[in-house]
Amino acid sequence: MRTKKEKDAYLIVQNERAELGGGIKRIDQQHAKGKLTARERLNLLMDPGSFQEIDKLVTHRSKDFDLDKQLILGDGVITGFGQVTGRLVYVFSQDFTVFGGSLSETHAEKIVKIMDMAMKNGAPLIGLNDSGGARIQEGVVSLGGYADIFYRNTRASGVIPQFSAVMGPCAGGAVYSPALTDFIFMVDQTSYMFVTGPNVVKTVTQEEVTSEALGGAHTHASKSGVTHFTAHNDAQCIFDIKKVFGYIPSNCEELPPEQPYELQGDELRPALDQILPENTNHPYEMREVIKEIVDMDSFHEVQPDYAENILIGFSRIAGKSTGIVANQPMSYAGVLDIHASKKAARFVRFCDAFNIPLLVLVDVPGFLPGTDQEWNGIISNGAKLLYAFSEATVPRVTIITRKAYGGAYDVMNSKHIGADMNFAWPSAEIAVMGAKGASEIIFKKEIAEAADPKEKHQEKIEEYTDKFAHPYHAAARGYIDEVIFPRETRHRLIRTFEMLKNKVAVLPRKKHGNIPL
Repeated sequence: MRTKKEKDAYLIVQNERAELGGGIKRIDQQHAKGKLTARERLNLLMDPGSFQEIDKLVTHRSKDFDLDKQLILGDGVITGFGQVTGRLVYVFSQDFTVFGGSLSETHAEKIVKIMDMAMKNGAPLIGLNDSGGARIQEGVVSLGGYADIFYRNTRASGVIPQFSAVMGPCAGGAVYSPALTDFIFMVDQTSYMFVTGPNVVKTVTQEEVTSEALGGAHTHASKSGVTHFTAHNDAQCIFDIKKVFGYIPSNCEELPPEQPYELQGDELRPALDQILPENTNHPYEMREVIKEIVDMDSFHEVQPDYAENILIGFSRIAGKSTGIVANQPMSYAGVLDIHASKKAARFVRFCDAFNIPLLVLVDVPGFLPGTDQEWNGIISNGAKLLYAFSEATVPRVTIITRKAYGGAYDVMNSKHIGADMNFAWPSAEIAVMGAKGASEIIFKKEIAEAADPKEKHQEKIEEYTDKFAHPYHAAARGYIDEVIFPRETRHRLIRTFEMLKNKVAVLPRKKHGNIPL
């Protein structure tokens, strides 16, 4: 029978074995790839001394293919809870040094356990993914483990924030858990995601493609839009997670965290009066508008390299967390297309789920025309953004800086779909379409019969512009609550969001709506 001293020594040895993962050689291999180990990542993420591990001594139960001779404590994933910037979070970190981070029955059970705990206690879930996929030696039980995780991701959606950092391979069924979470973070050159890998692609389609080109961070940041943030290395990726975490509440019942702020006099921003070019067809940088409106250096853009004709991101206005959706005139004149609509709709729904007020900056000439857009479903995809805004019950404020044409005016958080306050700058043009196209239709006969059709057309463009291309018809009907000078924008927003902080809006009783997916 062991003595107390022997028992204590045994526990120390077991802990040391668990913390070593797959061993020094495999840890060195991980470092050689430019990657941190699972525990090193946790040390960066969690507040010092706050992490408490759960199921540290778990081992797999498989006996096939001699797996019973390869029992490694922890079974390839570290799970537990702790604090990030003083707030409770639950976390799992897959360990690629143990069976390539592959998911077994017990590996999945460990993740499921902390997911259930996160839901019960209303705390965010952060997953650090670095896995070769399902442990094929275990067959269907590993697949069942993935499904158990997917189910909980879905149940937790909109209840607690869920972050996924892909910090290595993530392939096959493994990709669907990150896809079900709120935000995906990837690391350039060391992480990738795809349903089928390059070898399968080559076998089935004869295409030759590398893992990086098929599903690397740059690909998903710019082409597919699957990832929301891209980092140069593991440390930056974890820093990005912590930065986004600072804008959001711990669950759907709480308000987002605030930062102290003292009002700076009248909060006027004269630089805004100089931003718009004289020629309404010339672009300008909407980020410069955002910079002047929000608290200094507080705008954190989401998906900056995808659907660049629309900007989304988190910011603070007078210390309060605010989600921003803004057309970007520097890219395709800020037009709405399939990708922009989906990008903005998902962000709007996230902000609404977690009580983050929305600011919408509008300069939109309409929806992008063309067969490519129509055949790929601009109708149903544009409706996603319309649905998202219409369903949102958080405070919603709109600023029309310049163009707001056609159906895009309606979709971009207009008064008609439930926006709380709608402002316009004097430069705003609210109309069914642009003056050139409208005059060609309205004055078609007059232009055709004129001695100089070109001169007549220009005359009618100016006539239509004077009559309709301004915000005052909309203001006269109450669709615009106030026409303001650009310099007054921040001042108005601070007062408006403060007025709206106790807003209560209740959706009709139903199981759930049927968003046009």
